[in-house]
Amino acid sequence: MSNLKYLFTHLKTGVPFTSKDLAATGISPDLAVYYVRAGWLTRLARGVYCRPNETLSLHPSLQLLERQVRGLHVGGKTALDWYGTRQYLLQKETLHLYGWVSARLPTWFLERFPSEYHRKRLFKEDPGTPLHILPFKKQDDAPSVSSPERAFLELLSEVGVRQPLLEARELAETTYTLRADVLGLLLKHCTSVKTVRLCLKLGRDLSLPWLKGLKAAGLPTGSRQPWVSRSRDGLLVLKP
Repeated sequence: MSNLKYLFTHLKTGVPFTSKDLAATGISPDLAVYYVRAGWLTRLARGVYCRPNETLSLHPSLQLLERQVRGLHVGGKTALDWYGTRQYLLQKETLHLYGWVSARLPTWFLERFPSEYHRKRLFKEDPGTPLHILPFKKQDDAPSVSSPERAFLELLSEVGVRQPLLEARELAETTYTLRADVLGLLLKHCTSVKTVRLCLKLGRDLSLPWLKGLKAAGLPTGSRQPWVSRSRDGLLVLKP
C-alpha cells in the first residue's frame, strides 16, 4: 500500500500511467493485478492504468501516447485550432494526430478524446529532431504540437483526401501571421509536390503577406507539368 500511496501522491489527477511507471515505484505486475481487483486501480488497457473513478486529462494522455507511438504529435487542423486559428465551431472537435509509424489509437483514448491518426512523412527530417514540433507553448508538461506553419502544411497535405478544399482555403485566409522563414524552411523539406504548390497558390490567390518572404524559385514544386487530382470537391489543378 505504501508504494500505491507514493504513486498517488506524486502523480497529478487525470494522469494515466503504465506498468513501467508502476514498476518504478516498486509495484510489480502481479501486485498491479491485485490492486485492480481490489478497486484501487483501474485498468484501461494492457499495461495502462489510472486511478479509480477519475476523469483523464487530454495533455497527459497524449504524452503517454507519445511514449508508445514514434513521432506522435498534435498537428494539422487541431494544432491550428490550439493556436487560435479556427473557422468552424463544432460541439465535438476531432483531434488530428500525426506520427511516423502505422498505429492504432487505443480504445480507452478514443472513447474519451475522438481522434484521427495520420501516418505521414511529409518532410525530410530526422525523427529524433523533427522540424518545428515542440511542447505546446514550450511547457515541460505539455504534449508535442506542430508549429502553426507546420500545421498549415499538414492541413494542406490532406486536401483531396480527408480535408475539404473550401475549408482549407478559408483557414488559409487567417494565416497572415505565419513566419515566412519557418514556412520556407518547411517547404524546402516538404516531400509533397501537391502541398508545396497548393501553399503557393493560396498565398498568391489570397495575397497573404508571408508569400513575399518565400523564395518560390528554390522550392520543390516538381516538374513543369500540372498536378491534377479529382476528389469530392471536383478537379484540383495545381500548376508549378
